[in-house]
Amino acid sequence: MPMHVLRLTRLAVAAGALLLTQGMTQGALAQSPASSGNALPSETPAKFVAPTASFDYERRIVMIPMRDGVKLKTVIVVPKGAKGAGMLLTRTPYNAGELTSHAQSSQMGSILQGYDNATDVIVDEGYIRVIQDIRGKYGSEGDYVMNRPMRGPLNPTEVDHSTDTFDTIDWLVKNVPESNGKVGIIGISYDGYLALTALVNPHPALKVSVPMNPMVDGWRGDDWFHNGAFRQINMSYMLEQVVTRDNDAKWFSSHFDDYDTFMRAGSAGDLARQRGLEQSGFWQKVAAHPSYDAFWQQQAMDTILARQPLTVPTMLVHSLWDAEDIYGAIALYKALKPGDRNNNVFLTIGPWQHGGAIGDVSNLGAIKFSADTGLYWRQEVLRPFLARYLKNIPGNAAATATVAPVTAFETGTNKWRALPSWPAGCASACTITPTLLRLGAGQKLTLGGAAGSGFDEYVSDPAKPVPFRARPIAPMGYSDAKGQTWPRWLVDDQREASGRTDVLTYVSDVLGAPLKISGEPLARLNASTSGTDGDWVVKLIDVYPDQVAAQPEMGGYQLMVSADIFRGRYRESLETAHPIAAGKTLPYRFALPTANHVFLPGHRIMVQVQSSWFPLYDRNPQTFVPNIFWAKPGDYRKATQRVFHDSYIELPTVGAGG
Repeated sequence: MPMHVLRLTRLAVAAGALLLTQGMTQGALAQSPASSGNALPSETPAKFVAPTASFDYERRIVMIPMRDGVKLKTVIVVPKGAKGAGMLLTRTPYNAGELTSHAQSSQMGSILQGYDNATDVIVDEGYIRVIQDIRGKYGSEGDYVMNRPMRGPLNPTEVDHSTDTFDTIDWLVKNVPESNGKVGIIGISYDGYLALTALVNPHPALKVSVPMNPMVDGWRGDDWFHNGAFRQINMSYMLEQVVTRDNDAKWFSSHFDDYDTFMRAGSAGDLARQRGLEQSGFWQKVAAHPSYDAFWQQQAMDTILARQPLTVPTMLVHSLWDAEDIYGAIALYKALKPGDRNNNVFLTIGPWQHGGAIGDVSNLGAIKFSADTGLYWRQEVLRPFLARYLKNIPGNAAATATVAPVTAFETGTNKWRALPSWPAGCASACTITPTLLRLGAGQKLTLGGAAGSGFDEYVSDPAKPVPFRARPIAPMGYSDAKGQTWPRWLVDDQREASGRTDVLTYVSDVLGAPLKISGEPLARLNASTSGTDGDWVVKLIDVYPDQVAAQPEMGGYQLMVSADIFRGRYRESLETAHPIAAGKTLPYRFALPTANHVFLPGHRIMVQVQSSWFPLYDRNPQTFVPNIFWAKPGDYRKATQRVFHDSYIELPTVGAGG
């Protein structure tokens, strides 16, 4: 068929189709419900009433008014048939709705099983579970401020988390008829911090508090800094937590390896600008306060709570391998115990990651324990501790007398210890003696003895910082399915670092007898740098025998027992940064996180010293600048670091005892 005939034929067909369509449309309009007066009824009921007769709980959602008129969304889960039950409260910025909806289930245990819920204890003991969104987050009204400071110089308003907790408890005891009027508060991390704020002018109905891995001091050693070094790995959290009410804004991925993400961005300040983080009010405060000034000091919860004796029985929970808040619980114990006239301060030390105590912790990464340590703690420690203060059982206090002031897991031997205090080392009649672990010539470690002469040196290059774990480094996260093993990186094998030329590695002889430490190892470096600023990372490591018959993959494993970083500019003062005198030997003194560990016979002790831990911490340019957040590319320079042989680690070694 010729082309022009084909075109005419197609036009005719199209025209006919158009007329047919118009005719159908006119017919349809003539018979539409609007013109006929008929309607197609909606299949959605005006209000759906879910059948819950088979549920073993009742879930209530209420808006509790605070003293300034702001209302906070609160989810109350009441066991069916509850009468005279204690209430267990958690206040959270992490969505109360989700924390009480881990599953769509008729079983209370199923909806609670997950973060921030010691579910077996809550359900088996019949507690009323209460979870509340803090002001400014998710379903609650008001403005959000990260770790809202107590009323005072940093918070001129009439409200803070202590008043919000007081007002919440006051409402609960008056409006939950199934309760016995007793309230406990529990929480992990940020929620652990909130459990601490409840202790400031507490409500009379608050009978017990369990802060687990709490945020206590964001500069000294919890989420934001460690001894002045910025934990830039948490920048994604800063953005997602602050810039929207519902955490809708997400930190985007730009590289498979997080090492590349941070390295190519430049300084932490550069990365903040690239990701829009500078829009966050909290980031602006962090960037403006890189030193331990009044902004940080006035928020430190150990300082705040130490001003008056603790009136509420409180169990502080510490994880030995906490990748996020390894400082806080022990700092609180040291601050509160001296003034504890009524024996209200308790402590648990477990072999866990951050928040690990609520799950199955039979192992942590490659490190195996003798049993499920999380289950043991919940059943043998948490359960009787809560029951003592939240249940109306005659004589119950006497029945729970076995809850020790300190319950500490001893790694290496994998044993729980009931202790009178911390650090005690053993139940009775033992001593803790400072023992010097000397960094000597030939990169040998020796216990005791005289100080040596000479030094070891390495070149620290900001263009090639030491990774904090083997590359590629997955983004910070909690999904094993996505390869996000961040929570347990502190038990990573340290062999990769020990083979680098910019890491000094000191090793002891094979131990012929067990060596136990309880408490904080103290790093005592005498060192110099060719730069005018610099970081020092010290790692205390347990080196396994070359072959381990029962677990072959552990042969030669280098397990980090305690480690931390110190930013050199704060050697003279934590409040004010000072340049380091280039080439001058200077002392650097800082504590490592607490340990309760036995180095077994056949093992060796190792100490690693380095000057970067990347990208966990931001790079030190090694040239003094007023604020490292705004360091320029030309500020980052190589430096020669020297560690002198009169340096040592002071170990809190445990002598004989019961």
